[in-house]
Amino acid sequence: MIVVGIDEAGYGPLLGPLVVSATTFDVPRERANDNLWSVLSDGVCNEPSRHETRLPIADSKILFKRKKGIETLERTALVMLKAAGRSPETLRDLTKILAPEKLEQLSQHPWYAHYDCAIPSATSSADIATRANAVKRCMSAQQVSIRGIFCEVVAEGDYNRRIKITRNKATLLLQAGLRLIQKIQARVGTPMIVHVDRQGGRAKYREALMTFFEGQSLRVNSETPTCSAYTLGEGDRSWTIDFTTKGESSHLPIALASVFSKYLRELYMGAVNAYFGSRVDDLTPTAGYYTDAMRFLADIAPAVQREKIDKSLLVRSR
Repeated sequence: MIVVGIDEAGYGPLLGPLVVSATTFDVPRERANDNLWSVLSDGVCNEPSRHETRLPIADSKILFKRKKGIETLERTALVMLKAAGRSPETLRDLTKILAPEKLEQLSQHPWYAHYDCAIPSATSSADIATRANAVKRCMSAQQVSIRGIFCEVVAEGDYNRRIKITRNKATLLLQAGLRLIQKIQARVGTPMIVHVDRQGGRAKYREALMTFFEGQSLRVNSETPTCSAYTLGEGDRSWTIDFTTKGESSHLPIALASVFSKYLRELYMGAVNAYFGSRVDDLTPTAGYYTDAMRFLADIAPAVQREKIDKSLLVRSR
């Protein structure tokens, strides 16, 4: 049985991309609804600790603290990617693995067009390989494997174009997640169980699901303030999807999707900061969130004007 988790990073910021990720696991059918933290407890845990030897897989807000740096977040992302058989050496390599169709779109933005950086940047390839072997042994013992990681990198210009159409960033986010599900279905088929971290107060997804998965029957299993669940398709080809508040605390695949989304976004924010840092003396980097983004935009205004940068490629619509 394929178990999928979907989460995002960059939903609220003014600068940088929105990244939505899906992680897919192959799990024995009889354990498909089990807690994967418990199933894989010999190799992974849900919280980092100085004395913990297992790999932490948790919400990116737990693994990434800006003052402490990217090491823990990066290690978890690259170890799980290595366990899936992939070992990128640069950001461009990573994007080719996770979101290859987005490279052309990203190249339309001057700060992404020629940028690349080596990875890992805060840990070592040897450490990643050692930890990945341990995780793979743990997963193999439980007949669990990673089928793949898929990302939607919605760069600023594309974000603004989509907002003009949808008029709603929650709809934009939902559509990005549903496109990932379509991609996964095309690659691995059904049956599958999809867990999505719910953003905002929306509780009804029937119409959006019927639009994206036209021709498939749909049954509403529940629509509550905390979880909306649906079954699509019939018989052996049926599959389920739920939208759950705080899903990253309930489902390991969602937590891992959060890790990949945040890691990829942080790397691309590095491109934004490097580009303008080379053009503005003593520029303080930004994470892209509103208050500091406004400071950053004021600091880079002369460079934006001098280089005639299209602001629709730089600043996201609110």
